[in-house]
Amino acid sequence: MINAIQEYISYLHDIRKISYNTEISYERDLKKAADYFASQEIGDLTQVTETNLNSYLLFLERDHMSPATVSRNIASLRSFYQYMLHEKKIDRDPSERLKPPKVEKKAPQILTREEVVKLLSQPNLNTDKGLRDRAMICLIYATGIRVSELVHLRVVDVNLLKGYLTCAENGRERVIPMDEMTQEAVEAYMTNARERLLKGHDSEYLFTNCSGTSMSRQGFWKVLKGYAAEAGITKDITPHTMRHSFAAHMLQQGADIRSVQQMLGHADVTTTQIYMQLV
Repeated sequence: MINAIQEYISYLHDIRKISYNTEISYERDLKKAADYFASQEIGDLTQVTETNLNSYLLFLERDHMSPATVSRNIASLRSFYQYMLHEKKIDRDPSERLKPPKVEKKAPQILTREEVVKLLSQPNLNTDKGLRDRAMICLIYATGIRVSELVHLRVVDVNLLKGYLTCAENGRERVIPMDEMTQEAVEAYMTNARERLLKGHDSEYLFTNCSGTSMSRQGFWKVLKGYAAEAGITKDITPHTMRHSFAAHMLQQGADIRSVQQMLGHADVTTTQIYMQLV
């Protein structure tokens, strides 16, 4: 069963070119299911029935999984079995009648514009770290990019002259405009701080930590939480909060939902529509 899962994940990566985070999610969900079936002495995919899958979903619910997590697991299983059916590795899809639990879609938590201003005023612009931090916070808020995309931005991905950046993940590329304040913040960092932070290292990545190597997702998360505390913001801020805030504020200012969808990199506009609750 594990071999079949790895084959499917390779298909998602090489052919479907889904995002890294989605790929990891699918793999984690399917391996969890495989472990459950193995505990039931079911080691062959052709032996898994609709009854077996329903038993697995009951197991997830008894394990106190949230409705959203159970629904995601169902989506992973459905996608996997549809692939297996298409490849003629099974004769019938046992997941086709699985019913996900009802999930209440809650509006994501966002910052107010006043809180964003407070957050951006915290970095000390007389230091290299402060210049870097302000540029990173400006970028993630003003463009709505994911934290993984932020820390993997290369110098060549940013066009300060024309005011846009290019994001590419698993072969999918999108171009996102930057406002003037963000351009200025990035230019100040690149001109006055980046070379010193590199400490003689050579790197294609735009942002570096204080040791001269590329910034990590966890590193930026800590930076963001530190400034939020200094700004007196009590909300539980994560890098994704900045992405949510970008989307909500864009729509509040009258941006077209399709444009916001494209900038966020959502495959389906229904994912973007959750932000309409905040308009």
